[in-house]
Amino acid sequence: MNTHTPGEASMTRTVLVTGVSGHIGARVALALAADPEIDRVIGVDTAPPPSPAGEDGAVLGRTEFVRVALRSPDLVKVIRDADVDTVVHLSLVSGPGGSGRAGGSGGGRPAMKEHNVIGTMQLLAACQRSATVRRVVVRSTTAVYGSSPHAPAVFTEDTEPVEGSHSGFARDATEVETYVRGFARRRPDVTTTTLRFATLMGPSVESPLTSYFSQPVLPTVLGFDPRLQFVHEDDAVEVLCRTARADHPGVFNVAGDGVLLLSQCARRTGRPVIPMPSPAFRFVSGLARGARLVDFSPEQLALMSHGRAVDTTRLAAELGWRPKYSTAAAFDDFLRSRGGPGDLPRALVDWLADVVRPNVTGR
Repeated sequence: MNTHTPGEASMTRTVLVTGVSGHIGARVALALAADPEIDRVIGVDTAPPPSPAGEDGAVLGRTEFVRVALRSPDLVKVIRDADVDTVVHLSLVSGPGGSGRAGGSGGGRPAMKEHNVIGTMQLLAACQRSATVRRVVVRSTTAVYGSSPHAPAVFTEDTEPVEGSHSGFARDATEVETYVRGFARRRPDVTTTTLRFATLMGPSVESPLTSYFSQPVLPTVLGFDPRLQFVHEDDAVEVLCRTARADHPGVFNVAGDGVLLLSQCARRTGRPVIPMPSPAFRFVSGLARGARLVDFSPEQLALMSHGRAVDTTRLAAELGWRPKYSTAAAFDDFLRSRGGPGDLPRALVDWLADVVRPNVTGR
C-alpha cells in the first residue's frame, strides 16, 4: 500500500523534469523553479529549449539543465547525485518527427517508439533503484481510450484502454502506462500519478489539430460531427505542478469542462468547410501530410470521425480544483492567437469540393 496520504503536501526538495526542450516541459520546469519551497529543479533532455535570447536554458529560470537522453546510464547518476525526490516525466514524443517536443530527434516511428517506451522503461528503472525518489508524475493522453462508434459517450479512468487497435503515440502511451503500473507495484512507497490529457490547446501549442484548424479550408468527414475536448496549456501546467508538489496517487483524466462539436469549432474559426466521404478525407489528409501541412496519425483520423469525451470528476475531487478554461474557452484563446480566417474565395472552395469528391469517392 502507498504510505502517503492523497493530497499530502509532503516536502519537495529536488524535482527532475524530463522533456524540457518541449513547450510544456519548459513551462513546468520554470514554474517549479519559481517555487521558493523547492530547493532544486533539474531539467533533462537531449537539447535545451529554444531561447529568444539565444542563450541555452535561459527560459528555464533557475532550473539546472542537464543534456542527457532517457536511455543513457548517466540518468541514474543524475538522479542519485542530486538526491531527486520527485520526477515529472513529460518527454513523450507524439509524432515520428518529434512532434510534441522542441528539438525532436526524428528518425521515424522506430525512433519514436524507442524514445517513448524504452526511454520510459529506463527512467522508471532508474527511479526504482533510487533511495530518494518518492513521487513520480507521468504525462499520458486520453488517446489511450481510442475513438470508435462503439465507444461510451464519456470515458472514465476505470475504462480499460483499448490496446489492440492502437498505433503510434496512443499505443506508446498505453505501453508506458503499463510500465508505470508495474513500477507502482514494485515500489509501493513511491506515489505514482498518471495524467491523461485531452488535446492541448492554446496560443503556443503546435499539434496536428492546431495545424488543422489553422488551414484556410477545413475538410470534414461527411455524416460525422465528432465531440472534441481540449485542455488549455495553462491548466495543463497547473495540474502538473500541483501533482509534483503533493501526493495524488492514481490515474486522472485532464480536460476543460464541456465539449465542442467539430462543426462548432469550424464555425468559430470562420473558415469554409468541405464535407467529404471518409475515403476522400483520408486521401486529402494523406496529401496534407505529404505537404507537411497537417500530420494526422490513424488515431487522429479516427478522432475526426468519432470524437472522444472524458469525465474529469475524479481530478476535481482529488485536487479540489477545476481548470480555469473550459473546452470552448481554450479553443477561443487559441483562435485569438492565430488571427482571422484566410481570404480564400468561396468559388475556389466550391471548385475544390467538386474536384475532390468525384476523384476519391470510389477509392
